[in-house]
Amino acid sequence: MTLPLEGRSAIVTGAGRGLGRAEALELARLGAAVVVNDYGQPGRDGSGAASAGPAEQVAAEIRAAGGTAVAHTGDVADFRQAGELVELAADAFGKLDILVNNAGILRDRMVFSMSEEEWDAVIRVHLKGHFNTTRFAAAHWRQRSKAAGEPVYGRIVNTSSEAFVAGSAGQPNYAAAKGGIVGLTTSTALALAKYGVTANVICPRARTRMTEDVFAGFGPPAEGLDPLAPEHVAPLVGYLASPAAAGVNGRLFVVHGGMVAVLDRPRVRAKYDSERETFTYDELDALLTPYFAGRPAGETFAAAEVLSLKRG
Repeated sequence: MTLPLEGRSAIVTGAGRGLGRAEALELARLGAAVVVNDYGQPGRDGSGAASAGPAEQVAAEIRAAGGTAVAHTGDVADFRQAGELVELAADAFGKLDILVNNAGILRDRMVFSMSEEEWDAVIRVHLKGHFNTTRFAAAHWRQRSKAAGEPVYGRIVNTSSEAFVAGSAGQPNYAAAKGGIVGLTTSTALALAKYGVTANVICPRARTRMTEDVFAGFGPPAEGLDPLAPEHVAPLVGYLASPAAAGVNGRLFVVHGGMVAVLDRPRVRAKYDSERETFTYDELDALLTPYFAGRPAGETFAAAEVLSLKRG
């Protein structure tokens, strides 16, 4: 029986632990050869000395199960090292077919207390890290497509968060970075479609080192699979990386606990036209003030109902 990703090669960033590890193992289970990338810093805020340990351990786990994997311990937020990561996949496996961007850190703080360094660090790892690897993977696919004179096989799966979709008061840097990743993904999806590449983005909900505080009051069950286990997220990544998802492009998913939701792009909820050449303050006051006065108290643009999504 041919596996869905047999003959394909993949990169998974931040794959030494948590979601990235589960995703790397799933891609390998489906037949892909995997570059396991992880910078290996022990702190979820990106602190501590880098270590090859986490990436090497996951790569060894894949090989022990009969798969093919190599480790990479570079920093994806470094432009040069991200390029070396893509080169490693091409050199080790002949080409790159799949890029899963997962690496990230947290520096949580309310916006009025956040330092410039806390802002820059999170934007750098999440948003710039996603851009860096995407940029080099895109160049790789474009070059191959032009050389072949036809589209190639390329899949990008990026990682956003419900912190962007539904808002997160204590994470303005993280929410902004995750929102930027959605914009990067949709732009990439349009730019690379003609080369045979798709780009999609997921908002996973899982119990990992990154979310240990968020789910501190919701421990795993005594028996059975934890509803917040990363293993609930990995199958969607495997599907989006597969040939079966060739027609899925520029889409946003929420996934957790045996549930997948496809989110729509923002829709127009209300529209007003000026009676004159342009609006006046009084006209806007007469139109908008009653509209917003009738909305639920505290309602924002954020889709808070997403947080209530569950299986069943």
